Amino acid sequence: MQVDLSGRVAMVTGASGGLGSHFARTLARHGAAVVLAARRMDRLDALAREIEGAGGRAVAVPLDVTDPVSVRAAFDAAERALGPVDILINNSGIAGRTGWMLELEDGDFERVVEVNLDGVFRVGREAARRLVAAGRGGAIVNIASIVAFGARAGIAAYGASKAAVAHLTKSMAVEWARHGIRVNALAPGYIPTELNRDYLLSPAGQKLLRHIPLGRFGTPEDLEGPLLLLVSEAGRWMTGTVLVVDGGQVASMP
Repeated sequence: MQVDLSGRVAMVTGASGGLGSHFARTLARHGAAVVLAARRMDRLDALAREIEGAGGRAVAVPLDVTDPVSVRAAFDAAERALGPVDILINNSGIAGRTGWMLELEDGDFERVVEVNLDGVFRVGREAARRLVAAGRGGAIVNIASIVAFGARAGIAAYGASKAAVAHLTKSMAVEWARHGIRVNALAPGYIPTELNRDYLLSPAGQKLLRHIPLGRFGTPEDLEGPLLLLVSEAGRWMTGTVLVVDGGQVASMP
């Protein structure tokens, strides 16, 4: 896809690993200045050096999505370094403790929701507030998951949080459209990352392949086109969409 994001400033939360770092590289490669936001600053600094070494612009800022003060400080730092953020990839998330709901302890469920849902709301609201104050439009992409569309045992908190992100995306889109802010979500299928690679490559994980019509797990590269569509002029009439990218798995659910 020929996409030029020159002049745009993109913040990627959870940019220290997994899909977040790949999203950041993709946006930088297409011309955006990139704000790398997460808690693991050593990884962010290394990624910023990599992007700048390839001719891009990047800055690393600390971010804890559960802390409103940290969220505001991250946007302040981004604006000082690169200018106002007009693309947000709301990617921070955790798997949390897996297991049967009857075995979860107090706080296990809430911790996942605090990061995966409340964090998406908190960061998205801050981005939108600043865009509205500046009289500018922008694009927000929240990262959901196909587990939003079907329950799996053992991941109740994660699944519930991602289903809520899908709905929150639509609410944000409806409320902020009048300000020129488009809000969509990506719902990836199973893609091996540092969070799930060991499981997906295990015999139990390999059984999931029989439920994917295209017959393979995804790769981070499979999300590049959909991501660029949602943040660029190519998707200028898209808002409130939850874009499923999963090899056909949701379509084949009974």
